[in-house]
Amino acid sequence: MQKQRLLEALIHIGVIKRGEFTLRSGEVSPIYIDCRSIISYPPLLRAVAQALWDKIKHITPSLLCGVPYTALPMATAISLKQNLPMLMCRKETKAYGTKKQIEGVFKTGEDCLIIEDVVTTGGSVLQIAELLKKQGLQIKDIVVLVDRQQGGKEKLLQAGYQLQSVYTLDEIKLVGSFLC
Repeated sequence: MQKQRLLEALIHIGVIKRGEFTLRSGEVSPIYIDCRSIISYPPLLRAVAQALWDKIKHITPSLLCGVPYTALPMATAISLKQNLPMLMCRKETKAYGTKKQIEGVFKTGEDCLIIEDVVTTGGSVLQIAELLKKQGLQIKDIVVLVDRQQGGKEKLLQAGYQLQSVYTLDEIKLVGSFLC
């Protein structure tokens, strides 16, 4: 699906909302991006996964990891289409069973691509990247559907990670002003 048409579809189903919203960072924004409903539209989920993959297909990761929870279906769709193994990180360590925080099979030194839905400050992505690095994985690249352009990309770059985004908030504002 063409980038413009994908954005129009995301706006149409309400993934991108206009109004007054308080973000996790505490900042108030006229645009809110809620990717959770994408899972109810399989063709759209496939298109989002393809758009994410198209941004980083020149990279050859050994593994994928979606940031919990919204990016997990996106990572799963990419994993299935590209035949790439996936890891799943928990937000917190289990207090029972194996008590793992990372699920999946991996070896020390493998390169893992992180997938995220939206980056604002980069905090959630940094937590996952650091968790994966502590387990011996190599993290260099992160791909995100939307970069809100609020310092996240710069913060990730300072930490040594490259962020690729399908859309920036500026692009969404430009198209969204005509469609919302």
